[in-house]
Amino acid sequence: MKAIIPVAGVGTKLRPLTYTQPKPLIPVAGKPIISFIIDQLIGAGVHEFVFVIGYLGEKIKNYVDAAYPLLPKEYVIQESREGSGHAIWTARDSFKNESDLVIFFGDTIIDLDINSFVKSDFTCVGVKEVDDPREFGVVEMDEQGFVRRLVEKPNIPKSNMAMVGFYKIREVGALIDGLNYNIAHHIRTGEEYPLTDALMRMVEQGVQIRTMRVDNWFDCGKYDVLLETNALLLKREGYATDDLPFYDNSIIIHPVSIGRNCRIQNSIIGPHVTIGENVQIDSAIIKDSIIGNYASIKEAVLRKSIIGNDTAITGFRQSLNVGDNTEIDFS
Repeated sequence: MKAIIPVAGVGTKLRPLTYTQPKPLIPVAGKPIISFIIDQLIGAGVHEFVFVIGYLGEKIKNYVDAAYPLLPKEYVIQESREGSGHAIWTARDSFKNESDLVIFFGDTIIDLDINSFVKSDFTCVGVKEVDDPREFGVVEMDEQGFVRRLVEKPNIPKSNMAMVGFYKIREVGALIDGLNYNIAHHIRTGEEYPLTDALMRMVEQGVQIRTMRVDNWFDCGKYDVLLETNALLLKREGYATDDLPFYDNSIIIHPVSIGRNCRIQNSIIGPHVTIGENVQIDSAIIKDSIIGNYASIKEAVLRKSIIGNDTAITGFRQSLNVGDNTEIDFS
């Protein structure tokens, strides 16, 4: 079975971080988002991968090649960003002869029985209840959990079940036919060709699509969700760093994940902090934050912050002589 992972998006909601860092490479609980996806799929028996790359795609390619050198993989470039369906259509020659296919969007972390999902006898979509379905592809389904209708970002949703960006396709030919039809007839939603519309055409052609609810869905395209995901995963077994080295005159409040070759002194780190590799921190307080590789932070207080790679931050020092009955607020 082959997996298609679209990672060509620009991550506009995470700018300025994503001006130089592709969203799938942002670290969460100690490893890039894309590694969660690859590791889950390998664990479910998927061993061939196609990455649809575009914006900053060379960085994604370099990371995957270095982190998974033996993984059978292919890279397809989406020259123009015209939606998720267009991304899959761009890679059609890479999977047209497959009997089964998995599609996993590259900015998504989910909790799900991946093995059951991948081995389903039906085409499947992962779904989760959301508060505001208007931001997502929405599924309307029958009592047995089969799809009746799929709508991309509806103005008036008739369901609160959103698609989470994980799909198992049994009828690969029907998917390609649906994508071809929509693109050939310029059937767009907004300015794009979403995968949702191709799946809806499959339903119209008689394909049965089953829904499977995920336990947790972390849509890591927004700052607040990214930080919440980092905190939640660090609390789970296996994500936080337990065997930390000695850091001079510093306090570590677990859970945290700290990469290799970091120099930390005179600081308080944690809780819920992910720090990349080769980071230097001096006289800082950091909590609920993500710090990229090779960052340098000195004399700063950071909370709910995301700091990119190779970033230098220097705070300020104050010498105070304060009398009685005085209140000072530097916030």
